[in-house]
Amino acid sequence: MLTAINPKLPMRNKAITRDFYLHKLGFQEFGSTHFPNYLMVQKDQIQIHLFEFKELDPKDNYGQVYIRTDDIDGFYQYLLAREAPIHPNGKLAVKPWGQKEFSILDPDNNLLTFGQGI
Repeated sequence: MLTAINPKLPMRNKAITRDFYLHKLGFQEFGSTHFPNYLMVQKDQIQIHLFEFKELDPKDNYGQVYIRTDDIDGFYQYLLAREAPIHPNGKLAVKPWGQKEFSILDPDNNLLTFGQGI
């Protein structure tokens, strides 16, 4: 019955957020681009929706999403080549819970964690 989940995360500035997701993470914009306060991005089967929240204080933002991949090493290298900002405490590592993971903070402090079972 359930087929997908599309997280909605806050953003302060659509142009900055769009540039980050498209040029650093390799997502593509999809859907209607005519809404100035909303952004939808997609990569492979993953969609993330972002809504404008100009008053957002990034220090108080706890938005986060966990994204599974079937090629964690390849995606990590892809992001390094694009100079994506890997979280200083979230470099690629095998975790005690049986996942190989890394994390990125987007421009609004939304935590994106990518993981693959080992």
